[in-house]
Amino acid sequence: MSKVSWVRNTMPKSEDKYTGLMSQEEVETVLRFHKSFPQYTVTPLAALDGMAKRLGLKGVYVKDESYRFGLNAFKVLGGSYAMARHIASETGRDISRLDYAYLTGEELRREFGQATFFTATDGNHGRGVAWAAAQLGQKAVVHMPKGTVASRFDNIKKEGATVTIEDMNYDDCVRLAARGAAETPRGVVVQDTAWPGYEEIPSWIMQGYGTMAREAAEQLQALGVDRPTHVLVQAGVGSLAGAVVGYYANLYRDAPPKMVVMEADAADCLYKSALAGDGEMRVVKGDLSTMMAGLACGEPNGISWDILRNHACAFVSCSDPVAARGMRMLAAPVKGDPAVTSGESGAVGMGLLWLLMQDERYRDLKETLDLGADSRVLFFSTEGDTDPVNYEKVVWGEA
Repeated sequence: MSKVSWVRNTMPKSEDKYTGLMSQEEVETVLRFHKSFPQYTVTPLAALDGMAKRLGLKGVYVKDESYRFGLNAFKVLGGSYAMARHIASETGRDISRLDYAYLTGEELRREFGQATFFTATDGNHGRGVAWAAAQLGQKAVVHMPKGTVASRFDNIKKEGATVTIEDMNYDDCVRLAARGAAETPRGVVVQDTAWPGYEEIPSWIMQGYGTMAREAAEQLQALGVDRPTHVLVQAGVGSLAGAVVGYYANLYRDAPPKMVVMEADAADCLYKSALAGDGEMRVVKGDLSTMMAGLACGEPNGISWDILRNHACAFVSCSDPVAARGMRMLAAPVKGDPAVTSGESGAVGMGLLWLLMQDERYRDLKETLDLGADSRVLFFSTEGDTDPVNYEKVVWGEA
């Protein structure tokens, strides 16, 4: 049964020192970098007009990241940019002068040589790091948590990375990757979570995600939408959520959308942090077992958390059936709407939106968010069918 728990953001504000990471100027630099890749294209923004009418909304828009660089997920945006920023830092160059041609050229090989990039992943981030390393002539080592499905392992292996599945959860894999990098000459951790002393690379990864948010804003403009009234964004450690919320807080400074953070209920560290109400982060331990593998992270990114506590409107903890419903709705949409192939971690926004507009149990959250006939809602399908077996089971009715 689909169910959610939620809390309105009533936390005290901090100094808000990290939102500037996602300024328009910073994200424009990121976008120029990504545009230099021959694989770059703008991913689609699906306007679900029929769904909007069905739900009693003015507009529903979903950014479809299943087309990103041919990798079926958005994560490559962060890993590739962070790797380039690291190389820029090591070679004393400005990132604005580093493009794909230079990063794959002989001059860089002579000047920089080869590093080994370590990461932990539930699938999409590791594939992005492995792909970027292969493109740039670097090495990658990827650790995956227990329960990882074969298709995600195989996709990373195909990129030439050294990849293992460990008998531990995601957060422990992060620690394993950090130890591996520390013990390896020219080892570098490329992780989208932050901890004391490790904040620069996670900040660059978050900025990398800004390309997706920037594209969506421009696509909305092309549809005649000056700004969304609501933005739904999912979170694991919170880096994506912090990036999206931070960018739109800057872009729509005078009239920001109501921005809602969604998590899997098995790994809802941000929801529990917001529920406590004091602004401090909470950690969720254990196996973190959820169908939404990309959100199975129990330890928040402190940088993104600081952005979220200042700018998010509400935090929502979602059961797996919420994502499953979203997958089916996007795969078989209202007549006239485009279909979107959305995986478990990508579809939770659609499932939650349906609950808010159709289920009387959540009328209070709907009213808190002021969702209604004038609302234009944006959310992000961050992955396609990255677990094809489970995708088929869910969409064809076995789960």
